[in-house]
Amino acid sequence: MSAVPVPVHVSKPKPFLLYTAGTPNGRKVSVFLEELRAVYGEKVDYDVEKIDIAQNVQKEPWFINLNPNGRIPVLVDRAREDFVVFETAAILLYLQQHYDPERKLGFDPVSQPNDYSEMLQWMLWAHGGVGPMQGQANHFNRSAPVDIPYAKKRYILETKRLYGVMEIRLTDRDYLAGPGRGVYSAADINVFPWIRVHQFAGIESLDEWPSLQMWFNRIEAREAVQNGLAIP
Repeated sequence: MSAVPVPVHVSKPKPFLLYTAGTPNGRKVSVFLEELRAVYGEKVDYDVEKIDIAQNVQKEPWFINLNPNGRIPVLVDRAREDFVVFETAAILLYLQQHYDPERKLGFDPVSQPNDYSEMLQWMLWAHGGVGPMQGQANHFNRSAPVDIPYAKKRYILETKRLYGVMEIRLTDRDYLAGPGRGVYSAADINVFPWIRVHQFAGIESLDEWPSLQMWFNRIEAREAVQNGLAIP
């Protein structure tokens, strides 16, 4: 008597594939996806492929084919014919546009044009400010092959100045963009992971910026944020 064949169950790919690493930029996207998943469930579930940036995997030809800039993260939207999105702000805006119909993490550019513009302003501010300046502080304090005191001082002071900009904005506000005291949005998620690693950059505490500290604590306490920070 022939054996009964055992059915093979092949798991269905999740709607997204995220190529990422445990950096502030990578965790912006995982946090955003976890926030979306908390609202919309499996529609925004995702697979993760960890990229070993220490081994320069992101510079390999197959990855360059996804992102010519050779940086993580990269998001592949399997639900939209494997459409590829790179650059963190672009990924967050893409997800908010296509997968946040209730506008839980952003604003409608048509019905809320001013709020949407504020969100964009703070996202672009972070990409031209906190991200690169704190990244340079990280490099010169942790990785530079030679000790350059001027560079260390310059980038730490500039990072602190930018924290001061956030302090001004967050005085009497809960979040960066939106009416009243603000609404939690992509603007906050886009900068939060950088603030989280302030000690790595050489800034021991946020005591100098109490409104920023309260903002940070408010976001860090969110369950979806904690889930996103655990990836990859």
